[in-house]
Amino acid sequence: MERIQQALERARAEREAGTLPNSPALASSPETLGRPLRQTRPPVAEVQVAYTGTATIPVDPVRLRERRIFVTEEYDLAADAYKVLRTHILQRMRANGWKTLAVTSPGEGNGKTLTAINLAISLAREVNQTILLVDLDLRRPSLGRCFVDGPTLGLSDYLTEGVDVADLLIHPGIDRLVILPGNHSFTQSSEMLSSPRMVQLVQEFRTRYPDRLTLFDMPPLFAGDDVLAFLPYVDAVMLVIEEGKTTKGELAQAYELLGANNIIGTVLNKSEDSNSGIGYY
Repeated sequence: MERIQQALERARAEREAGTLPNSPALASSPETLGRPLRQTRPPVAEVQVAYTGTATIPVDPVRLRERRIFVTEEYDLAADAYKVLRTHILQRMRANGWKTLAVTSPGEGNGKTLTAINLAISLAREVNQTILLVDLDLRRPSLGRCFVDGPTLGLSDYLTEGVDVADLLIHPGIDRLVILPGNHSFTQSSEMLSSPRMVQLVQEFRTRYPDRLTLFDMPPLFAGDDVLAFLPYVDAVMLVIEEGKTTKGELAQAYELLGANNIIGTVLNKSEDSNSGIGYY
């Protein structure tokens, strides 16, 4: 926790000095995070994407469904809950002009990666934007294995070997969705996340395509200082907690650590209430 506290104090000091890039004003308080925003948007034509330079690896919907990844349009209570979550996220991202969202959880096993994947798929079904899902759990990268059997190149090859990001992206056969897996793990992960090469890449994600939203699957908040080291470079953060596992004390501590950032909302995962599917606060 000492490294986390040091990273938090460093981020606060840099933000007060105005040295952190893209540090928007604090979002609404937790009491209003689940409240829909009213806004009027003109109709937008469907975004058509031709994946000529990105490797397309078709996925098996049945296989993914067994892993609780919902890639089909058929009705499902959990998939419908992700649509509700998508609406909340889109309203807040658009209202604030945000392009990048970090997804984390207080501890391990809370379901943050599956939540990030299903949210990305649900967002990609919106016809007026594209989605990039990035594995930033550099100590335990797992995003690529959710879609592809066997090893793949990934973000580690960009950071250490200079491989072009275009050669690392995967299109899983889902319209408007592209994935950047992680590949090898790092011991000095927080240093890699705040390196100039990584910061430059995030800036490119934010500005290169105006219709793109980028989701970062981050490591657990309490696992080290990775999340706090990286959050100054993204627009907002979403917290995933697990019913029956995440304690009130852990949730309060997580909000305290993330207090200097834009917490877009908190997802209650593995809810025992069959009528709620996924809670959003």
